[in-house]
Amino acid sequence: MVEIPTIPEFYRNKTIFITGGSGFIGKVLVEKLLRSCPDLKTIYLLLREKKGQTPEDRIKTITDLPLFDVLKSKNPDSLNKIKIVVGDVRELDLGLDLHERQALIDEVNVVFHGAASVRFDDSLTDAVIMNTRGTREVAKLVLEMKNLDVFVHISTTYCNSDRKVVEERLYPAVAEWEKTIEIAENIDRHTLNVLAEKYIHPKPNTYIFAKSLGEHVVYDMCNGKIPLVVYRPSIIVSTDIEPMSGWIDNFNGPAGLIVGNGKGLVRVLYSDPNNILDHVPVDITAKAIIISSWKQAINKDPNQRLTASFYNGSSNNGMKSISATTLNEWSKKIWNETPFDTVLWYPNTRITKYYYSYFFLMMIYQLVPALLVDGLLKLMGKRPMLTKVQRKIHAASIALAYFTHNNWTFVNDKFYNLKYELLPADIDSFSYKDDITPIYTYMCNYVAGAKKYLLKESGDVDKAKKNMLKMRVLAQIVNFLWYLGLFWFIFSKSGIVSLVFDMYNDVILYFTSD
Repeated sequence: MVEIPTIPEFYRNKTIFITGGSGFIGKVLVEKLLRSCPDLKTIYLLLREKKGQTPEDRIKTITDLPLFDVLKSKNPDSLNKIKIVVGDVRELDLGLDLHERQALIDEVNVVFHGAASVRFDDSLTDAVIMNTRGTREVAKLVLEMKNLDVFVHISTTYCNSDRKVVEERLYPAVAEWEKTIEIAENIDRHTLNVLAEKYIHPKPNTYIFAKSLGEHVVYDMCNGKIPLVVYRPSIIVSTDIEPMSGWIDNFNGPAGLIVGNGKGLVRVLYSDPNNILDHVPVDITAKAIIISSWKQAINKDPNQRLTASFYNGSSNNGMKSISATTLNEWSKKIWNETPFDTVLWYPNTRITKYYYSYFFLMMIYQLVPALLVDGLLKLMGKRPMLTKVQRKIHAASIALAYFTHNNWTFVNDKFYNLKYELLPADIDSFSYKDDITPIYTYMCNYVAGAKKYLLKESGDVDKAKKNMLKMRVLAQIVNFLWYLGLFWFIFSKSGIVSLVFDMYNDVILYFTSD
């Protein structure tokens, strides 16, 4: 029998090509590969050209992040294995120079395709060109590679969100990807924008639609020809434990809500209170992607190795499941324990699943105060900003409504059991069984990470707590005056206040008269 290689042994002297390497998952994937597979040969990152920046500058921008601190302390020379390939997933043939393209064809052994636009409001043209045609261009290159061991396409669990139960398999396409690419290339944007909602139905937005077609692109082009993995992560959140807890570099997903809530900007959440937030730490995602690539590549059965494997990287088995109501309650507790250094108002978010209720509360508690503060800023000669921020928050709330009002079951048995496929020598480095910290502790680390890595706050906690206490008292005073004024207004208009005063005067006259 041929001995099965460990993951580091499999990646020894391997050349890796990654699209989306500057993204959230991509950076964590690069760091994990370099730290846990130190003998790999080269990691090629496909990045768009930036004026005034050399490839070395681009690498430095990525690796100067705290994410790479542990790697630098243990093996700083490994960063020299990162090489930049200038190109663009939105371009035909990925916009690659012919010489660099040939080098990739000759050298690359493993491909991770993660580049994508994650904007929900992209035009149909842009979403298809980036997420569908771009995937086709990557698959074309992959099929030319002479020494390929495995190709991993990173999708999303939500690409099948028109189904309540999503299994780890391919579902029928809602449109022909070849025809859709042709339409995006040849029909003007205005016409497509008019027809988009009908064309993408039953998908909720252009992102989900284009990503769902991307799965069919790689399946139709690669299944049966090369080892293929389609990995579908759910909502990706901060690291659990590797290389440090709480690391995050973007405001997407729950991070935006957590920061907005903690700063006092988000006062009302448009969501079903019972909505389950399906999110998975990014370090667990990176580990699962690496394990799945290794498992597919080393399979000695040619039929199984060349049959595409699908994985739903979700929290369905209870890894990090939490309801919107629980998250909101915990957030209030966390803000009192580890508040942000500065807040605009005392955090106190309400949850409602009814649009008109949400809109009314948003106007009263978010937009009107923002207009008042911006008015004061203008009088002081400063630039107004809060109204613009509130418009963005509202737009994001509406865009996310489909996801915050629905629940799905993402069957994730294959993903969950990946850790049991590991050889004993790989368990310490790649198993995520023991990475599951208690959910409340994880959320505390998540908040601390948002505070440290997103807001760059690392001030005095005691001072921040005192400031939060002041804001709480101020909020209670303002709320009391607000409801008192509202009560006065309503009853004065109805004549009740006048009646009460008349009765009071009559009583006084009665007791003071002779």
